[in-house]
Amino acid sequence: MAIRKTSGLRFSLALKLRKLNYWLIARVAMAAMAVLRLLPMDSALNFIDRAARRVGPLVGRNRVALDNLRKAYPDKGEDDIRAIASDMWGNMARLAAEYIFLDRIFDFDPANPGHGRIEVPPDSVARFERIAGEDRPHILFTAHLGNFELLPVAAAAFGMKVTALFRPPNNPYLADYILSTRRSNMGDLQASSTGASFALASVLESGGNVGVLVDQKFTRGVETTFFGRTCQSNPVLGMLARQFDCDVYPARCIRLPGNRYRLEIEEPLVLPRDRKGAVDVAAVTQILADVTERWVREDPGQWMWFHKRWRITGPSRTMRKAV
Repeated sequence: MAIRKTSGLRFSLALKLRKLNYWLIARVAMAAMAVLRLLPMDSALNFIDRAARRVGPLVGRNRVALDNLRKAYPDKGEDDIRAIASDMWGNMARLAAEYIFLDRIFDFDPANPGHGRIEVPPDSVARFERIAGEDRPHILFTAHLGNFELLPVAAAAFGMKVTALFRPPNNPYLADYILSTRRSNMGDLQASSTGASFALASVLESGGNVGVLVDQKFTRGVETTFFGRTCQSNPVLGMLARQFDCDVYPARCIRLPGNRYRLEIEEPLVLPRDRKGAVDVAAVTQILADVTERWVREDPGQWMWFHKRWRITGPSRTMRKAV
């Protein structure tokens, strides 16, 4: 009994210490954001980029990024590998700082395209408007490239109602801040948790649109290849496309020089089907990985190479189980 009581006290103390640590980190982060907010936006974003390029190589995750880059680009020299990693840290820092200025960054005006920070090519404008005007469900997917948070902001600006699936930070205090920022600019959000797929299915069933990030490791997911290496991927998008037989659009944000951004929506995927004519979930999941790889190869410094994308956790699902 005494041992159980001692263990309980230790567990309670550990929880309190973790909560205190989260609170302290959140306070420091929010104080830093408040200071950045006092600076002109371009100065703040450029400063945080330079700082991250100095600090990033010192953190443990930099070793993961370098290892991933060497395996993804075996023909590149070490200087090129480290340059991509440096660009990545600058991009990730900018992404964090841009939350502060999100309401000021998105300045796209359909009546005056090309005059602001946000660039949307004419064909992508037409697709935004097409999706917004269609009274049926759609799925849009993207990856952690550039400032991917600008895509749902753009969707809302074009009158497109999108419920975006997101993974909240582990720190509950930062999660609350980020969630409030996102909701004020991006429309509906659905936390990535147990039951999230049912919530997204409900949105599609009512004729709505959903947005999904597809480039993270998914424990016990469908086996796919990414940069020629085996990884586990979430089959939920393919499962939803199979259930509702709806269009699936690739969308991405490309970071441009001078703190500018280009937002693109590509033509909908041609979804592979099985012998019975139903959407092939495993094949769709691989196509998502292929599209993401194409995007990353075009702008490698804008993707989060420190993510343990290729770490296998538990057995992967077979094609038959996935569908």
